[in-house]
This record gives sequence, C-alpha cells and structure tokens, in this order.
Amino acid sequence: MQAEVRIERYADQGRCVAHIDGRVVFVRFALPGELVRVELDEPHDRDDRFWTGEVVEVIEASEDRVSPAWPLAGPLAMGGGVGGADLVHVSLQGQLTWKAITVSEQMSRLGHIDVAVPIERMPGDEELGGLHWRTRIEMIADEQGRPSMRRRGTHNRVALDTMPLATQALLDVAEREHVWDGGFAPGSQIRLSVPEPRADGMESGVSSGNHGNGDDYAVLVDGELRAGSQLLTERVTINGRPFTYQVDANGFWQIHRQAPIALGAHVVDLVNGRLQGAPAPVIWDLYSGSGLFALPLATMTGERTRMLSVEGAAVAVKNAQRNLRAAGLTNVDARTGDVSHTLLHVPADLAKPDVVVLDPPRAGARAKVCRQIAASGAPTVVYIACDPTSLARDTATLIAEGYELSDIRSFDIYPMTHHVETVALFVR
Repeated sequence: MQAEVRIERYADQGRCVAHIDGRVVFVRFALPGELVRVELDEPHDRDDRFWTGEVVEVIEASEDRVSPAWPLAGPLAMGGGVGGADLVHVSLQGQLTWKAITVSEQMSRLGHIDVAVPIERMPGDEELGGLHWRTRIEMIADEQGRPSMRRRGTHNRVALDTMPLATQALLDVAEREHVWDGGFAPGSQIRLSVPEPRADGMESGVSSGNHGNGDDYAVLVDGELRAGSQLLTERVTINGRPFTYQVDANGFWQIHRQAPIALGAHVVDLVNGRLQGAPAPVIWDLYSGSGLFALPLATMTGERTRMLSVEGAAVAVKNAQRNLRAAGLTNVDARTGDVSHTLLHVPADLAKPDVVVLDPPRAGARAKVCRQIAASGAPTVVYIACDPTSLARDTATLIAEGYELSDIRSFDIYPMTHHVETVALFVR
C-alpha cells in the first residue's frame, strides 16, 4: 500500500513522523516539511497504534535532502536497503540539526528538562563528505562466500566490494587481505578492526591511507582471527599527551577514528573544571572498557588521584590492567563485574568519589546505578551516552536524586546515521 503524506517532524531511529487518517506513520528516508509518497510496511491493514514505511518518491524535497553518497544504504525503491547509514539522504549540516533536535526533544520528553544541545563535528569529516570514519566494520558472507549486507525486509544478501564508511586504513587492509574476493563460508560473520594510524601528537586531520599498519589489524571470521593480531594497539593524544592502549580485536572501542581524542579531551576538561586543582581526588570510572578514560584521568587530574574502574567484560578489564601497568600507573583499582553489584563492595578509601564518570551501553545506566551514584555523595557526574533516550531517562533519575544538569554537548561520531554521542555534566 502506498500513500502520499506530508512529513511533520523528526522521530527516533532515523525516522520522521507523518499521519494517515489520524494514524501515526514513522517514515524512513524522509525529512520534515517534505511531501513524499510512502510504501507502508506489511502488514499495513491491522489495528496497530502506528505504521511504518519508507519513501519511494520525493514530490517536494527539503533543502537538506541530498543524493545518497552511498546508494546501497539508501531507500529500497532507489536500489538501496542494506542499512548502516539511515541519514545518507541528509546533508551534513542537516544531520547535525537532526541530531541536536533529537537529543533536545528526548531530554525534554523523558528528562523533563528543556535544554539546547550544541553538537560538534569531528575533524576531517566535512572534507570526507561524512564517509571513511569507521575503524571497525562487520559483514556477513553470502551464499557465494562474499562479504555482504542483508537487504532490509528480505533474506537477500547484497555482495560488497567496498565499504564507504570505513577508514582508508581499513580499506587498505581489506584490499591487502583480499577480503572483497570472498572465499568465506556462507553465513559466516566477518569483522575487520583496524586502528587509525596516527603520527605522534596528531590530534586531528584525515588519514590518507597507505600507512602500512604492519600486523596492527585484525580480520576475524565468526570471532576467530583469520589475519593480523588479536591484540591491537590504539594510540591517542589527549590535550597534547600521548596514550597507548591495547584492545581486543573483537572487543569494544570507539569506532570513529577521532572519537577517542574528542571524547577523552572533553571528559578530562570537564573533570578538571570541577576538581579545581584538588590534589588527591577520588574518581570512579564506570563501564570503563579498556581504559579509554581511566588512563588520562589517572594522569591528568590531581597529583595523587585515586581511581576505581568497573567493567563487566573480563577481556576488556585484563587489557585495561595491562594498559595501566604499561603506563606505570598504580593508582587505579580496575575491577571486573556488574557495575551495580560491584558498587555494593567499594573499598573504604574509594567509597566517597569526588567525580563519577560513566560510559554505559546503549540501554543506559538505569535507575539503580544512578541512585547508587547519588548515594555515594559524588558532587560531580560526567555521563557519556550513545543513546539520547537512555540518557534522558537517567537524567530524570539523577535530577530526582538532587543533581542538576550543568553542561551538555553532543558529538557527531556516527556520520550518515541517526546515532549520536552526548556528554552531560551533572552537579549537586
């Protein structure tokens, strides 16, 4: 079933809102103000609260609409449908507007606070047209053993011979390892992880490729190493100071080539702004991964900073401990475990944090952990969020526990997608 609709406003998950006969329709590949023809997803005739659909024709276009830079990720009706870039039809400036408005609306609706949210584009992204930023990609092997992505709404797998969102360094590795030639077992999961090559002290700019990563890359098939190294080295310069991390090739790391730099610098600046030179602060780093924030916080805050870091993934904690030892840091108690459970057994000398930094998964920290943070008496909370809905819900909890939102900023570390990273500062 098709229908002609006027698009009204942004919604979540890269969609926009329209109405058909009073019923809400969430439309993919649309923009507010546009007049479009939409193909409704089946089944469209049942008594659902809302329908979903996708643009098949643009009758009156928004000024923010552009031709998809990666057509395969565009609308099905225009030869796309593989996913991975649901804002590929939106100009780079339009993407920033979309994300800033979305975060503000979620903070208002679920966080019960009205706030304008500035958003920052990463260095190099405009020059690259919003492409070539991913240092990790995942694909599935099709029936012929070629890397592919599944076309939405079908069982069809579309073979790939490149990945426009991948960094040039990753594309170089894929070419060198003959990834696009195929030869994989049908249905196998293919993952490439390639740290961004950086010169010492390089904090911004664009990789030009052909850096020769040596063996500092990984091609994994169904989680098993096919080529490269299981343990990868990430080098990040934060506020002029270099840090080295070893991370598991199959584990979590910020995937935008510039995200570790931008987020690390902003978090350190927020923390130091609140500590005001305190010589011996206590800092908690929750959902701490391989130590992205722990290393700079342990070295760039007070002279005698003491830290507790907590992470659920054992491999990540093992790497964090290795990274701390390599940096000569003995002031971080890095623990493996569920965050809420671990906070029930904090050593007395770390039980009263001056600052809590948390970077939870997409579902957020949730009310229990937020209340535990509040119960610690921490005067400052720095919350890094990859999902504005979860951030907004946890904001409501923190405000109810006596905090106020002091600062908020978003970072566009997922160009061409609806995803956005937001850092919020809460103070008592």
